[in-house]
Amino acid sequence: MASDGVLDALRQFMAERDWTQFHSPANLAKSISIEAGELLECFQWSEDGDPRRVQEELADVLTYCFLLADRLGLDADAIVMDKLETTRSKYPADKARGRSTKYDQLPD
Repeated sequence: MASDGVLDALRQFMAERDWTQFHSPANLAKSISIEAGELLECFQWSEDGDPRRVQEELADVLTYCFLLADRLGLDADAIVMDKLETTRSKYPADKARGRSTKYDQLPD
């Protein structure tokens, strides 16, 4: 996820502009949603979004995600790995492979 170098660069960028004051968890969560909408807009009329624009919008989403995790004192790598383990137990590979079925609808 976000390396220390990326987090340090984001923190410095925000500090230089005194923007951290605006980064409440609620504001960061809103920004994630707004930027995710802009990412989705890249694919509004086509399955193939403009790669440059997709990259820019994805970077915005990731930036706000990293900032929110940092603000909450969470390690982005750790929370993703924890969630992956939870999801792995909900979707065992032998039952979920090749299916988009929700976990509670998988065959026994």
